[in-house]
Amino acid sequence: MVNQRDPGDVAAEAWSGVHRGPLRAGEWVRLVDSKGRKHNFSLEPGKRFFSNRGHLDHDEMIGREEGFTVTSSAGGEYLVFRPLLSEFVVSMPRGAAVVYPKDAAQIVAMADIFPGAHVVEAGVGSGALTCSLLRAVGPHGRVSSYERREEFADVARRNVGQFFGAEDGAPHPAWRLTIGDLAEELPASGEHCDRIILDMLAPWECLDAAAGALRPGGILCAYVATTTQLSRFVETVRVHGGFTEPAAWESLVRDWHVEGLAVRPGHKMIGHTAFLVTARRMAPGERAPRKSRRPAPGAYGPDYTGPRADVPDGADAQVDESPEE
Repeated sequence: MVNQRDPGDVAAEAWSGVHRGPLRAGEWVRLVDSKGRKHNFSLEPGKRFFSNRGHLDHDEMIGREEGFTVTSSAGGEYLVFRPLLSEFVVSMPRGAAVVYPKDAAQIVAMADIFPGAHVVEAGVGSGALTCSLLRAVGPHGRVSSYERREEFADVARRNVGQFFGAEDGAPHPAWRLTIGDLAEELPASGEHCDRIILDMLAPWECLDAAAGALRPGGILCAYVATTTQLSRFVETVRVHGGFTEPAAWESLVRDWHVEGLAVRPGHKMIGHTAFLVTARRMAPGERAPRKSRRPAPGAYGPDYTGPRADVPDGADAQVDESPEE
C-alpha cells in the first residue's frame, strides 16, 4: 500500500483510487510494450520486472511522473502509466467472472448511481463492479455487498483494497461486505436503500427481498448472461406488480482501426457479455399501468412455461400506437 502522499495528490478522504505526482513505492503501474501487451505490478524498491525482452529495475520508475517510456536490458520499450479503473478490473486476480467496464459504466449511468447513495449489490464476484459503485457513491455513500461464497469474498476484499490503496490497510469506509444470501440477509438487516444491483444466477429469487428494501422511486438492476435468465427475470418483475415495466438491453463495443485513409472496424470487438434490466420501485400499494401493447404472436403460447402477469379481459386486444421514445 502507498503510505505517503504528495501535497498535490488527490485527497485521501476522497477515496478515489487515483494518485497524482511521481510514482511511489507500493503503487501499481501498467506497462504496455510496442505490441500492446500489458503488464501490471506493484513498484517495490530493489525489485526487477522480467519479460521476454529482458528486465527493468523498479527503481528506474519510482520517483518519475507517469507517462514515460523505459527501455529494458534487451532493448524492449515500455510505456508506463498508473492503471485506470477500467484497466485494473480486467487484469486483477479473479475468483469469479468480472463485470466488464462497458457494463459497469452502463450500470452506473442507467441505474443512476449518485454520490451519497446507498447501493445494495449481490453478488460481489471479484469486486470489479464494487470498485465502480464505491467510486460513484463516494465516501459519504454506502455500498452493501452480499456474497454467498467466502472464497469470492476474499478475492474481492483484496482487489478493492488494492485499487483504493487504503493507508495502513484500512477498509473503504463506505463498503460493507456480508457473507450470505441476500434473499435472507437483506430482510433481516431491516435496511432501506436507493439502488439494488443483482449479479447472480437466479436474481428473481431475490425480488421480494429487493422490493422490501428499495425506497419508492429506487432502481432495481439485474445483470444476467443468458436469454432464459433474461426472460425469467423480466416476467417475474411483471408478475410482482410493484415495479415499473422492466427495460432490457445489451451493449456492444467495437474498436476502429484508423491510419490515414485506412479507416475500418477493428478485427476484434467486445460483443455480448450480459443483458441489463432495470425497473423502478412503485410506492407501497401502488401499481404501474398495465402494459397495453399486444404481445407478439406465440409469445405466451403452449410452449411458454414461465411466469406471466394476469392480463385483464380484452387488454391483449388494445394496441398502443404511441411512438417509442
